[in-house]
Amino acid sequence: MSSTHEVRPGQSIELLKELHILTRDGKMNQDSRRKLKQVYHLFQFIEPLLREVKDAKDVVSLVDHGAGKSYLGFILYDLFFKDLKDISHIYGIETREELVTSSTALAERLGFPGMSFLNLSVADSITSPALPETIDVVTALHACNTATDDAIHFALAKRAQHIVLVPCCQAEVASVLRKHKGRLLAGNPMTEIWRHPLHTREFGSQLTNVLRCLQLEAHGYQVSVTELVGWEHSMKNELIIAQYKDLPRRRPAERLQQVLESVGLEELGERFFTSATATPT
Repeated sequence: MSSTHEVRPGQSIELLKELHILTRDGKMNQDSRRKLKQVYHLFQFIEPLLREVKDAKDVVSLVDHGAGKSYLGFILYDLFFKDLKDISHIYGIETREELVTSSTALAERLGFPGMSFLNLSVADSITSPALPETIDVVTALHACNTATDDAIHFALAKRAQHIVLVPCCQAEVASVLRKHKGRLLAGNPMTEIWRHPLHTREFGSQLTNVLRCLQLEAHGYQVSVTELVGWEHSMKNELIIAQYKDLPRRRPAERLQQVLESVGLEELGERFFTSATATPT
C-alpha cells in the first residue's frame, strides 16, 4: 500500500525518497513513518515563527545546529522556503564531514539553492565568516551535552529572533553536582534530591534545562517549554521555544545566579552567562 496519504500536500515525493523516508516505490516502514511524523510535528512549531519573520522583514535565515542528515532542514526548505523565491537561506551546521558532503550534493540534485552545509562545530560557527552577522531562527535538535549551550550562545551572538531547542544527553551539570556532593550534603537537606547517582543524572538533566530557560529569559526572551508528542520512544522529548521580546532581564538573571549558588554550580557561571556578563569568546 502506498504511504503518500501520510505526506503533507506540496511535499516533494522525490525528496522523501532521497532521504530514504519513502522507498523507491513510495512505501514507508514503521521507522520512517515515525521519523516523518516527528519532523512534521516540529514543522508545526517552526512554521509560524518563519512566517512571523517573513512578514516582518521579507527574507528569512535559519541555522540548524547538529544537522545530521538534515531531515528537518530539507523538509523546512521543501514546505516553506522553496516557494519564497527570494534569498532566504537555511544553513546546516554539522561536524561529520561526510554528512555535509552528502547533504550539499542532495541540495544540488534537488535544485534547492538556498541551502548551505558547513563542516563546523557549533562553537566554531559563532565566529565563522561563512555565516551572516545575524540569523533569524536557530534550531538545535538533539545537539548532545554542551552543544545545545553552544547553540544558545550562537543564537545570542547572532541576535536570533527565535530559538527552537530539543536538548539531548547532558552530563556537564551532573558531573559538577557529583563533584561537590560531599561538601554540600552536610549543610543542605535539598542535596538529597541528587544524592543517588541515578538521581544526580536525572536532576542534572532537568536542572540544565531550567538554567537554559533562565539564561534565555535573562537575555530578554520569552520562553515556553512543551513536550514533543510522538517522540515516545525517546526520553529526550522536551521542546524549548524562545522568542526575543526584549523583556526585563534583571529578575531571571538574579534567579539564575541564586540557583547556581544554592546547588554548588558557581563554576558554571560562564556557561550560563546573562546579559549582565560578557559573552565568552
